[in-house]
Amino acid sequence: MAIPFFKEMRIGGYLLKQKLLGRKRYPLVLMLEPLFRCNLACVGCGKIDYPDAILNRRMTAQECWDAADECGAPMVAIPGGEPLIHKEIGEIVRGLVARKKFVSLCTNALLLEKKLDLFEPSPYLFFSVHLDGLRDHHDKAVSQKGVFDRAVSAIKAAKARGFTVNVNATIFDGHPAEEIAKFLDLTVELGVGVSMSPGYAYERAPDQEHFLNRTKTKKLFRDVFAMGKGKKWNFMHSGLFLDFLAGNQEYECTPWGMPARNIFGWQKPCYLLGEGYAKTFKELMETTDWDSYGTGKYEKCADCMAHCGYEPTAATAALNNPLKAMWVSLRGIKTAGPMAPEIDMSKQRPAQYIFSEQVQKKLSEIRRDEALAAEQKAAQKASTAA
Repeated sequence: MAIPFFKEMRIGGYLLKQKLLGRKRYPLVLMLEPLFRCNLACVGCGKIDYPDAILNRRMTAQECWDAADECGAPMVAIPGGEPLIHKEIGEIVRGLVARKKFVSLCTNALLLEKKLDLFEPSPYLFFSVHLDGLRDHHDKAVSQKGVFDRAVSAIKAAKARGFTVNVNATIFDGHPAEEIAKFLDLTVELGVGVSMSPGYAYERAPDQEHFLNRTKTKKLFRDVFAMGKGKKWNFMHSGLFLDFLAGNQEYECTPWGMPARNIFGWQKPCYLLGEGYAKTFKELMETTDWDSYGTGKYEKCADCMAHCGYEPTAATAALNNPLKAMWVSLRGIKTAGPMAPEIDMSKQRPAQYIFSEQVQKKLSEIRRDEALAAEQKAAQKASTAA
């Protein structure tokens, strides 16, 4: 788990400070989505199913910086959509780095080589390139041929320019453990770290057949980790999170650990699940009914084992029990034997479907703002003419 030492120390210090202050809920990573527009249409994605009026909206650089300041998390991940489409992305990243935030710029890399001049290598910046597996698997996942080769080319180009590059893989049902292991071998050849997470079952994703349930997730990751014994796969996760994926830890998610800010506002309750929005981070933290979400509590959360909910849980667990974290690090991930007890699903509340309501609300706001801008422009023109 080769996380740079000074980054590990900074984040560890932040976590210790929260513990000493007695804070129960605090952010670890800000998930900053400055746009939803993407240049791919992946079948497992539920982030791009919006009307053009919304896909054309952007957060300004100032809004992005304000979100980082308001949230206070030491790390900022910039997913999307495709962030490199944003015309101010270079300025946004520079402002975050200047604030000494650890910035993970997530990209499918189709535009990365073209946009490298917008950025400067920094210990506070790394590119997280989306690769879901080897060539055929990845190109099928993103519904476009040639994307894998372009991504690998961009990785090599960025590394040659002195940038830190990692890859992120979303794992779906039907992806053989042997193929995932070969993919992880490739990341070693490329000299990049890797993060992996089971795909979240977005309700509006085109492909609904290949989301993993929790049992399949644990078995698959156990098989993968068993094949990695003695290999130097460079996971960008805590050991306890990987141990959780393999079914060895009984965790509940902490969605406030990776709060999401996008063009709608602060998303309730998490990056993956949109159940309303708050205008401020303070409002998000104080008005979200956190106890009503999570596996065993809400139907939409039933199979989720994604990093954005459980990596913060694992980080807190490591802080509370450092000897256990050290033991897992020394022992490695357990890939045989009994698994930790599963969460009881019998009392989860049924899913609510409010996506269309949120979209219509945002469209009404856009039309109102456009009408107001048109009135102001007309009034200014009339005043100038007079």
